[in-house]
Amino acid sequence: MDVLLLNRTDFVLPLAEYSFERRFDERGAIEWMQANWSKSFVFSALYAALVFGGQHYMKPRPKMNLRRPLVLWSLSLALFSIIGALRTGSYMFHVLSNSGFRRSICDQSFYNGPVSKFWAYAFVLSKAPELGDTAFIVLRKQKLLFLHWYHHITVLLYSWYSYKDMVAGGGWFMTMNYTVHALMYSYYAARAAGLRVPRPFAVLITSAQIAQMGMGVAVSWLVFRWMQHGDCPSRLDNITWAALMYLSYLLLFSNFFYQTYLRRQSKTSKTE
Repeated sequence: MDVLLLNRTDFVLPLAEYSFERRFDERGAIEWMQANWSKSFVFSALYAALVFGGQHYMKPRPKMNLRRPLVLWSLSLALFSIIGALRTGSYMFHVLSNSGFRRSICDQSFYNGPVSKFWAYAFVLSKAPELGDTAFIVLRKQKLLFLHWYHHITVLLYSWYSYKDMVAGGGWFMTMNYTVHALMYSYYAARAAGLRVPRPFAVLITSAQIAQMGMGVAVSWLVFRWMQHGDCPSRLDNITWAALMYLSYLLLFSNFFYQTYLRRQSKTSKTE
């Protein structure tokens, strides 16, 4: 498949580029992903086998502590997500303030922009190592939710599937994910370190996740609507998968919010 010719922004970007961002070869990244994106299915299959095989293996064995490794793991992902959110967020804010909301969704410059191109590729690649989150749940014998492993697999598959075609909406999808993960992994790192985190912060994270999924559905709809005008490059199959994925997330995270915060609070009030 030929590498797509992408549109660069036609405005001057006031953001300072780091040398590694400037030197990053996004065309090589596109070519690699076009040739290898289907390996995400292999990673997903291995992940599922290790997760459920690991649960079977751990069943008769005592749970592991893994506090220090979990702190380091969560802290590293928190720092990565914070930096990614700052870099992609600043780029998206500049596009929004200079060219408006529609272009922030439809323009492909996010994938080859001078600041954002490295972080777009880093984002999709990070979805493979992020599967390691589940190892801590399995080895510590914590409850593994369907939402957890379903979310990991589908994000990996969709991210790799979409990056190779540089579809519209990616800037919003990636920036929102970076931002929510910056909060989430910071929370995990603090909890793993034994710090007492106020309950409202956990509520805030889940609320942010729900808002992210609602915005994902909205962006998918707008891409579909504007694609028919010829200025929002995507494909119907990609939009369909994105809409179904974000809608399923919206329902699952909303149910998690209800079960974790509202239903438990109601039960507590009745017993008092």
